[in-house]
Amino acid sequence: METKTALSTLSALSHESRLSAFRALVQAGPGGMAVGELRAHLDLPPATLSAHLNVLRAAALVHDEREGRVIRVRANYLQMNALLAYLTENCCAGVAECGPAVACTPKTTGACA
Repeated sequence: METKTALSTLSALSHESRLSAFRALVQAGPGGMAVGELRAHLDLPPATLSAHLNVLRAAALVHDEREGRVIRVRANYLQMNALLAYLTENCCAGVAECGPAVACTPKTTGACA
């Protein structure tokens, strides 16, 4: 990941509602959440959530797809892991005791390893 992309991604997460939305989608796992379900979870007006999702989409942190009348939003784990890798690239100057970076692999449980 390039620095400019990392800055864009971090900027997208720098708002409480966007960070909460992204975390909820990560926790939801690969199935994601319907926009209405996410809106209810976050208790945000529809237009406000739409604006926040547009920022997260522009940073490639989420993607969505239409399923009939429902729009399902999912976290982009590849982008999240790329950001984590960028942030921890030179962690502790390679000292093993520092510990490896954690990468999230979406499973049916949405767990990270």
